[in-house]
Amino acid sequence: MPILSASLGLTRYRVVEDVPDSLWREAPKLLKDNAFRDIDQTVDERSFGWCNIDNMLDMDWADSPPEKGQYLCFSLRLDTRRIPPAVFKKHVLIALAQELVQAKAEGKAFLSKDRRREIKDQVMLRLRARSLPIPAVFDAVWSMQSRRILFCSTNSKAKQLFEDLFQTTFGLTLEPLTPFFLAMDMLGEAAASRLENLEPTSFI
Repeated sequence: MPILSASLGLTRYRVVEDVPDSLWREAPKLLKDNAFRDIDQTVDERSFGWCNIDNMLDMDWADSPPEKGQYLCFSLRLDTRRIPPAVFKKHVLIALAQELVQAKAEGKAFLSKDRRREIKDQVMLRLRARSLPIPAVFDAVWSMQSRRILFCSTNSKAKQLFEDLFQTTFGLTLEPLTPFFLAMDMLGEAAASRLENLEPTSFI
């Protein structure tokens, strides 16, 4: 989801570790090293990686750099091939029927379990080869001053993918800024026990 959308869902993060100043100079190369890889000409089910926030097709940051003033801006791109279960089931049934006819012609009465599994795998690969991957792009804005990050999604799977790839790329751990962690950030570690024991108040 673009950061400049009229309305969007955001997840806020903070970086747990201290960020070395050298990382800002290394960031463009680190992003390129973990950039998105296209799967249009493959049968891969999924591909993900970083891309230019200004152009989802730019994985070399040729159009514009990731540095935007005091911010580091980039996007997480995820391409996924989705084969509808009903379509998969239909083509598996067709393939099994054809295989059974051939087997009976050879004097066999049934198909083995391993052969059935092999046919299913072959059908899936054929369908993937005929299916175009569906792209999804999630923008991220990292403040170099506050070290806080805005991620344009609240989806749990997208957030987990972002957190894992961020750690792989930069060697840093992200912590979601939920109300609990915001309170911890303001009050310090000493307030942890008090915050953990808080109970909601009903005003009804």
